Amino acid sequence: MEEKENHKSNSGQKPIIKRRNTVKKRYVKEEIIKGILEGDRVSLGQGITLVESKKEAHQKIAEDIIDACLPHANQSIRIGITGVPGVGKSTFIESMGELVIEAGFKLGVLAIDPSSQVSKGSILGDKTRMQYLSTNKNAFIRPSPAGESLGGVARKTRESIILCEAAGHDVIFVETVGVGQSEVAVHSMVDFFLLLLLPNAGDELQGIKRGVVEMADLVVVNKADGDNLKDARLAKVAYKNALHLFPPKESQWLPQVLMCSALAKQGLDEIWQLVMDYKSFTKKNNFFNTKRNQQAQYWLHESIRAHLHRLFYQHPTVKDFLKSKEKEVMEGKRSPFRLAEEMIEQFKKLM
Repeated sequence: MEEKENHKSNSGQKPIIKRRNTVKKRYVKEEIIKGILEGDRVSLGQGITLVESKKEAHQKIAEDIIDACLPHANQSIRIGITGVPGVGKSTFIESMGELVIEAGFKLGVLAIDPSSQVSKGSILGDKTRMQYLSTNKNAFIRPSPAGESLGGVARKTRESIILCEAAGHDVIFVETVGVGQSEVAVHSMVDFFLLLLLPNAGDELQGIKRGVVEMADLVVVNKADGDNLKDARLAKVAYKNALHLFPPKESQWLPQVLMCSALAKQGLDEIWQLVMDYKSFTKKNNFFNTKRNQQAQYWLHESIRAHLHRLFYQHPTVKDFLKSKEKEVMEGKRSPFRLAEEMIEQFKKLM
């Protein structure tokens, strides 16, 4: 950045241009690791920034930080929270987070925000509503815009969970915006999946994919207060009947339906108790650890796929070959499947 003087010298010389020195931010790996393990929120934020960075140098530092944090992780309960826009997720997380912290836990809130593919914007401003959590020393909030790759941000969210756990956060909320593809990604990294719904049962059931409801370990009808109370009770019955249509869960857990008012802070104790019951139940039948192991295996294969995808498309020969042959496919002169096979064969020879 340059700053110009507002006057000229008496000799009529041109204005003096002062250059402001910009100091490049330097991440010291050892200091960040030490800070995270001591529960320092600034260090935790720096670590997650490195995890999210696309720079190769940052990625190498991030991998070392994750390796150092792994022995101190896996001591939390990871809770996925989803629901259609307007259901009150931010208010629910704020109120539930306050209850969790008052119960003696440290809370980490990670949000997967699927950014607009048109404007590239995201809804990170939602987190400013969580005034209690954003100022509480026992809470850490981190929104992450998905950008163009939901799988990429999901992987980075899982790595961020490890850093949060190493920093002593023993309850992790992973929030998704909307109901869709992001829920599948979140389900692959949490222990407990909570679906928030509105009191208007008929419309709500039509707007939610069967697969998302099937994943839920608990359905909560939010905004069950005032004039909504009657509708909320009807919705609870409707959702409970709907859950009976799904096959039994691998965990042997029977999903339940509860009501709450996050705004009035009513019904939250019952929800938290049910989360603890789920943890105890699945620990006892060993599903809790089995699921964690399956998730680790899933993310191993996802990481391999992502690495191979990047390796393939970033190879200069592949780039040139694709550029020269892509037009033939678009013009209908070549089969996309045959060309794909040909490119893979060419790539195998380059390795």
